[in-house]
Amino acid sequence: MATILLVIIYLAFISLGLPDSVLGAAWPVMQADLGAPLETAGWLFMTIAGGTIISILVSGRILKRFGTGKVSFFSTLMTAAALLGFYFAPSVYWLFLCAIPLGLGAGAIDAGLNDYVAAHYKAHHMSWLHSFWGVGATIGPIIMAQYIAGGNSWSNGYFAIAGIQFVLAIILLLTLPLWNKGKKNNGEAEESGERVDHAEIVKPLQIRGVKLALLSFLFYCGAEATMGLWGSSFLVSMKGLPAAEAAQWVSFYFAGITIGRFITGFITFKVNNRTLIRMGQILALAGAILLFLPFTSVFALAGFVLVGLGLAPIFPCMLHETPARFGKKHSQTIMGYQMAVAYTGSTFLPPVLGFIASHSTIGIFPLCIVLLAAAMFLISEKLNRLLNKKEINSSEDVTFSTNR
Repeated sequence: MATILLVIIYLAFISLGLPDSVLGAAWPVMQADLGAPLETAGWLFMTIAGGTIISILVSGRILKRFGTGKVSFFSTLMTAAALLGFYFAPSVYWLFLCAIPLGLGAGAIDAGLNDYVAAHYKAHHMSWLHSFWGVGATIGPIIMAQYIAGGNSWSNGYFAIAGIQFVLAIILLLTLPLWNKGKKNNGEAEESGERVDHAEIVKPLQIRGVKLALLSFLFYCGAEATMGLWGSSFLVSMKGLPAAEAAQWVSFYFAGITIGRFITGFITFKVNNRTLIRMGQILALAGAILLFLPFTSVFALAGFVLVGLGLAPIFPCMLHETPARFGKKHSQTIMGYQMAVAYTGSTFLPPVLGFIASHSTIGIFPLCIVLLAAAMFLISEKLNRLLNKKEINSSEDVTFSTNR
């Protein structure tokens, strides 16, 4: 039963990733058809991410009232309807209206499934869960590229992706009884944990290192979202690639994230989270530097893939590291803060690049990725030094107490 439900959860995360990467892949064509300025994609992305943040902030009460299964079903149905709205949208204003339910649905799925997997499954499933998000994020640009290359409009691509979302929503509807059984089996543990949480006064933001961790999530999601949103425009404008080919290249970036997270699920048995985070950040920084090279577009493709592979382990490993960093007592609350700040990075940082690029050139894209990756790395290393010092002090306190 648990295995079947896990497969359903993976499918739901595919549905979460599908629409995330499509806007950036399709925007070079959408911009021309709609007669919109370059930065409009940033504002659309901000609208979607803003809805996601709101959804995450209220998801706790909604999940507690309706359960993860029902929330996942209605959220997937909402995103499917929003994507169908993109297909019918006659103007940019309609796209903004449809972006609101698209973001609201995505946030509820993300918060609910992350919390459910963390509570009921082993650690390596977190990496594989986010790998399936990458499956959806990889498939999205591929589907869009096929429609653009075939002479069909970008709206037909959105229609196809909406159809996939509706199918996934039907699957979630048919499997709702599985969630109810899982809830009954884990009822006592959840109630027991809830009594402990409410019995204590928690001030997680006062814990040393929490604010640095939040900044790490901010810059990580800023880099990931900026790559996905503006990568295609950079390849078209600066490398001279056709729009369909650029969309396919962006899919390679998401494929790097997908494959990297799948492999990370096995590596976590041998390598700790902190090492994986550090290795991923260095690899992502190296890939971003490749984007600067003025040679053939092959270097740009290698850069996209390397950045994707580098980013792959960072997000799931940082999530899983939360209890180890700050203690299980505070991890649930801090996890919520991290998710909210992560989506804040997705919301505001990509539009900043779009605004600057519209008044200068999209050629600043590689510089922005390097700066975001470098900031994430430096803050993460500072957090590690702080935590190492904290662990040493704690060890000394225990030794002193024992000797005394």
